[in-house]
Amino acid sequence: MAIPEKLAIEMNKQVTAELEAALVYLQLSYILDDMGLSGMRDWMRAQSDEEMTHAAAFSQHLLDRGYMPKIREIEAIDLDIDSALGCFEASLAHEKKVSGMIRDLTALSNDERDFDSRPLLDRFLDEQIEEEASVGEIVNRLKIAGDNGSAILLLDQELGSRDSAE
Repeated sequence: MAIPEKLAIEMNKQVTAELEAALVYLQLSYILDDMGLSGMRDWMRAQSDEEMTHAAAFSQHLLDRGYMPKIREIEAIDLDIDSALGCFEASLAHEKKVSGMIRDLTALSNDERDFDSRPLLDRFLDEQIEEEASVGEIVNRLKIAGDNGSAILLLDQELGSRDSAE
């Protein structure tokens, strides 16, 4: 079944947003690597890979429904951050932005009576709840750690042990 044009256009924007998110996470990984926080760097790189997978899922949905995705302009990634906490706060802000976009797509899918997109969108609604909770927990733990280098290194080690299948 063909996807409604209005929804296809907005979903195509989501493809670009997911690619942008991958670049944000990649840039954050560079910042953390420069700080010597290799576990947090690896966590961010895994997130970057996951965002690429999200872009592919939205793209495939569009292709399966007769709409050829087109990557649009991606804004320059300019993050001036000098702490692990700042990196994860930027991550959380970006996840909240993406969550809003997914909710908007879901509302549009309902308005357009395009129920065929709901399984994909429901999956991402659930995913965004998990993402915001996960990153929010890390932000809270970094706030508790404050300037305690040992606590930050312990969290760095923990985040570096993340299963890449997550």
